[in-house]
Amino acid sequence: MLAVPDDLRHTPFRGSDAVRDGALTTAQLRRHCWRRLFPDVYVHREVPVTHELRAMAAGRLLLPDDVVTGVSAAALWGVPLASADDDVEVTRWPGGHPVRVPGLRVRRADMEARTVVRHQGVQLTTPEATAVRLASALPLVEAVAAVDQLVVLAGADLEEVRWLAGTALGPGSRRARRAVALADGLAESPQESRLRLLVYDSGLPAPVAQFRVLDGGRVVARVDFGWAEQQVALEYDGLWHAEPGQFARDRQRLNRLTAAGWRVLFVTAADLRQPGRLVARIAAALGVVR
Repeated sequence: MLAVPDDLRHTPFRGSDAVRDGALTTAQLRRHCWRRLFPDVYVHREVPVTHELRAMAAGRLLLPDDVVTGVSAAALWGVPLASADDDVEVTRWPGGHPVRVPGLRVRRADMEARTVVRHQGVQLTTPEATAVRLASALPLVEAVAAVDQLVVLAGADLEEVRWLAGTALGPGSRRARRAVALADGLAESPQESRLRLLVYDSGLPAPVAQFRVLDGGRVVARVDFGWAEQQVALEYDGLWHAEPGQFARDRQRLNRLTAAGWRVLFVTAADLRQPGRLVARIAAALGVVR
């Protein structure tokens, strides 16, 4: 049985470096305990392969002088928008020679030096620049959701995102400006962003996102969306509500809202697939005639 060197057990490595340093032989590298991520880049089979791992391997080992961008930069900032086997996006500075590597999508573009940082040993775009890149490339609703997630999870400054989008030129720049204008940086999940945009486009009165419901001057709950005048709350009901102990906490929270005179509408992924029926249900709760 192959004794796996500790320094190769947990992180990706270049096979040629491991052979050169005597950690492995060429024959050992071909054994089934190693998984190849890219040409000459391997990882131990027990390490879960995610897009974040592949982006890190590409940025550290394959093209360390280039910049990880797009959904791949988002993954390194803790915003999972790509699946494990999606191509990793890497951007070269203008004038760089074209590179073709299976599993990578290498583009060339001009980037402001201040929008590139080193994070986890990888050159990548800042959360703000990553948000603008995604806003210029993704469909509108997905772009808004991505910007919101980069603000909430990665700490992107929404005003800086809007400023960068406002100065952007070239393909996708108009789309980026529209997407970041619609983002609010408050949604705690992509589905919340989608729900907010659906309500926004429906012509219904605009709710307040992340609304704090008060009862007797005390905060009883913070709801995804709230209409204070009608005392109606709209909540996206995601999978996390099935976590152990969450059901009881949800019921206690619902009881507090009901005692405060509020009505709560719950929305699921299935509801979002039937937007007309969902809007009609919200309108009925608000007493809006359509």
